[in-house]
Amino acid sequence: MGSRDVEYEPVSVKAVLSEMKDTAELLIDLSYSAVLNGSDEIAREVLELEGRMDILQLQGRMSLLMAARKPEDAEQLAPVLGVMGAAEKISNAAGDIAKIVLEDIGMPDAIRAALPEAVEMLVRASVEPGTEYAGRTLEDINMETETGVRVIAIRRESATGKRRWLLSPGPDDELQADDSILLRGPRQGIATVYEAATDEPYEPPEATEPPIEDLERAVDSITLMKDMSELAVDLAYGAVLFDSEGVAEEVRELEAEVDALQSRFEAWTLRAASRVEDPVQLRGLMHLASATEVISDAALEISEGVLRGIDAHPVVAAAIEESDEVIVRLSVDKAAPLAGTTLGGQQVKTQTGMRVIAVRRGESGAEWVVQPGPTTELRGGDVIIAKGTRAGAERLSELVGDVREFEA
Repeated sequence: MGSRDVEYEPVSVKAVLSEMKDTAELLIDLSYSAVLNGSDEIAREVLELEGRMDILQLQGRMSLLMAARKPEDAEQLAPVLGVMGAAEKISNAAGDIAKIVLEDIGMPDAIRAALPEAVEMLVRASVEPGTEYAGRTLEDINMETETGVRVIAIRRESATGKRRWLLSPGPDDELQADDSILLRGPRQGIATVYEAATDEPYEPPEATEPPIEDLERAVDSITLMKDMSELAVDLAYGAVLFDSEGVAEEVRELEAEVDALQSRFEAWTLRAASRVEDPVQLRGLMHLASATEVISDAALEISEGVLRGIDAHPVVAAAIEESDEVIVRLSVDKAAPLAGTTLGGQQVKTQTGMRVIAVRRGESGAEWVVQPGPTTELRGGDVIIAKGTRAGAERLSELVGDVREFEA
């Protein structure tokens, strides 16, 4: 058998689904990071993880086929196959983004200056020996609370040279010298954390090309497409977890918006082609937009069962709950510390490390605020959907007056 051949072996469908979710989300971050940094090394890591995703999907499908013994089983398990297929689609799209770098398809410098202006920056850093982070746990460093930056993954090399990724590390995880860490957060916080980890100042990428209005519009569109696609994936998993048709409808709206943005992006890119010195350099932008649109399509596939009124198999919700980053739904009590305050005014993200990705207004639940910002007010009776660590979820539950424990 070849090195990539896969034989059937009993595996937990829940464990496979959970790992596929975490890996797909990491792949989105890594692939954009590869483009942002023009890094062949990160791009190769994306392709390695894409290969791991292929194996996970095969294992999961074989286990599901073994579990389906009658038509009723097939009906229940079909949406699980859909979720697996969507995660695989995200993985393939991330691989396509990585190939922009590895195959030198071409990318204008403008994109590398614009992507950091997205909702959050993605930066990779190495923990140098003797720096203030080396040998300390994330809880001890208290990075999220002090800077708003979180470590979304750690890549560590063993003494034998084998590399492994630790996804969504928790407060007890220690940063070791020579670890490679993937950071996500606001520009100012990123600069602080990067210098503390590497002992070198952070220098963001800068555009060296003269600004071209149509190209700037195209880059702005793709940046917004990226943010919307990532949000759609988060909301899609939330829709499945909470069996919420309202959240699933928001995923459908986001997917439609990404489609519309892609159409405008293509028009602006074609206009810019006549004004750039080497139009071939725009090929990478076209590839990036196409792959980003695929990610939003995959998000819609994840939530499609909810939209069609098909009950998701309990294993899907269990897998989402056991993934490295939790998605929680909390009710805001009228007497809670956060009731009547804004997300930015109370620095919710800095205090808890949780990202509030949607707010459902009032007891009727008719109004959804998707992608809430610093000026978004939380009111008594609101329901929020947030994503982050279990420790952060517990802290947020206290602040909104819906106190719970989220077991690791």
